[in-house]
Amino acid sequence: MLQLPYQTNFYKGKVRDVYTIANKYMVMLVSDRISAFDVVLPKTIPYKGQVLNQIAAQFLDATRDIVPNWMMSSPLPNVTIGHMCETYPVEMVVRGYMTGHAWRTYKSGKRVLCGVALPEGMKENDKFPTPILTPTTKAHEGHDEDISREEIIKQGLVSEKEYEQLEKYTLALFERGTQIAKERGLILVDTKYEFGKISDTIYLIDEIHTPDSSRYFYLDGYEARQQKGEAQKQLSKEFVREWLMENGFQGKDGQQIPQMTDEVVSGISDRYIELYEQVTGKKFVKEEVSEAEMQSRLEKEIESLLH
Repeated sequence: MLQLPYQTNFYKGKVRDVYTIANKYMVMLVSDRISAFDVVLPKTIPYKGQVLNQIAAQFLDATRDIVPNWMMSSPLPNVTIGHMCETYPVEMVVRGYMTGHAWRTYKSGKRVLCGVALPEGMKENDKFPTPILTPTTKAHEGHDEDISREEIIKQGLVSEKEYEQLEKYTLALFERGTQIAKERGLILVDTKYEFGKISDTIYLIDEIHTPDSSRYFYLDGYEARQQKGEAQKQLSKEFVREWLMENGFQGKDGQQIPQMTDEVVSGISDRYIELYEQVTGKKFVKEEVSEAEMQSRLEKEIESLLH
């Protein structure tokens, strides 16, 4: 753990360490820890933090014209510095395809998800006529819970006026992410956005369009696979969850996390690097930064920020 100048708070999340500076700025260190089924796995994944941080930085820059965002700089491969915002207690989940949680709900016979009516006659991984919004509450512990637009407003979690703005931003961001994905030969299937505010200005916060917060399909062969009823070729963190499930682990009481051999760890690291290159269209450059160097660089960044 770093000790930073003007540090006023520290929060250790599942995969990120967040330092609050002078109650005004945040230093977010994206670690190589990996979580699945709300459990942090026992081994770290080399370069995973760098992958997630650099994808998020690229997409935050690419969407700045749609909505202001929290990022001010990314001075180190796995660190972003930005504005501290008052966060909204909901996550805006947007789905373009009948996949994952939406499909599990649909398959169980339900035709409404988060207050949104789902069309009859859909198959797994079919495209929705238009993207749907399925927000969740933000849980500090355990699972996030589905919630409807009406409930969010009724419970006073977000005012109606602000919620309407969050919806507009969410759909515009998803459209931009979809366009960028298409240029890379990908389909942005579903993703989540988090927002906060400073005074009356809404900011996009956290990471966006990373494999931890989004699901991608390969565009090539999508239609043919749908017609044949075959599984889609995915680009997301789903492969980690699948490996755990194949080895008898879904985060339930009494279940043991399977052994993460060096081969498994290296395989997951390689997949994350492949994800980076596919999603960004750039070659991944592995960067090693010692904790002492990180401490020194961040001290200088913070001093220049506050003076």
